[in-house]
Amino acid sequence: MTARILDRGYRRYSGERRGVVGAVRTLVLHSVQRALGLRRSAWAKVLPFGTVLLAYVPAIVFVGVVSLFPAREIRDLVLPSYASYFGYVQLLVVLFVAFVAPEILCTDRRTGMLGVYLASPLTRDTYLVAKALATAGVLAFVTIGPPLVMLVAFIIQGEGPDGPGDVALTLARIFGAGLAISVLYTAFSMGLSSLTDRKAFATAGLILFFLMSNVVTGVLVGALGLAENAIVLNIFFLPFALVEKIHGESVRFPDVTTAACVLGALAWTMVWAAVCRSRYAHLQVTR
Repeated sequence: MTARILDRGYRRYSGERRGVVGAVRTLVLHSVQRALGLRRSAWAKVLPFGTVLLAYVPAIVFVGVVSLFPAREIRDLVLPSYASYFGYVQLLVVLFVAFVAPEILCTDRRTGMLGVYLASPLTRDTYLVAKALATAGVLAFVTIGPPLVMLVAFIIQGEGPDGPGDVALTLARIFGAGLAISVLYTAFSMGLSSLTDRKAFATAGLILFFLMSNVVTGVLVGALGLAENAIVLNIFFLPFALVEKIHGESVRFPDVTTAACVLGALAWTMVWAAVCRSRYAHLQVTR
């Protein structure tokens, strides 16, 4: 039997070395693709794309109505405000939150890819930063996009912001409110998802936590007579109460103060971010 040498040796990498920034950028892109089911089977795309599309449906309907019908025929049509629009899609946003972070985080630990990533220029902290950017970016599809479409409906109906200054202020509020929801839910979903490597368990845990916080707050406010500011304990409604304050509205949560919303959101974000970082700091990974 004659042996043949099939590999003549190593070749030096001659491509561009992009360092940590390049590694973070690549991981963010890959994570976004993973969450949206891109480069995967058609079934993997159904839930993320279906949820995103459904979140835009009410806004698209409102734009279509004010665009296709004469103003005199729809003068009694009252468009939802930017904050109250989330009342139409709140369940979709929560469902999307319960799906995205488990898909982005749990898969790496279960398949062993976390060790591969940490063998690159990425550290545990830069890995988590990349995952947080990807999660928040994907959530922005349902927290920023639909209100932007509603802005178009208001402008067409003649009730939109007047002048460049008002337009800039409205856009700042839309982006600020959307980012507030995305950042809070990113910390929460990543923190809880860091506790298990099974996507189904993480998703079920997120949904259960949403429901339990809603029930507990309802009992505290309804049965024990606590002030409406107890909504800071309700991670299901708190982000949307904060959005209302950012837009200067008092429709769904008139008795909740702005300070309570801001402090509650900061507390939830910092607690769950600390849980996630602590979990990954002590996680044993084989490189």
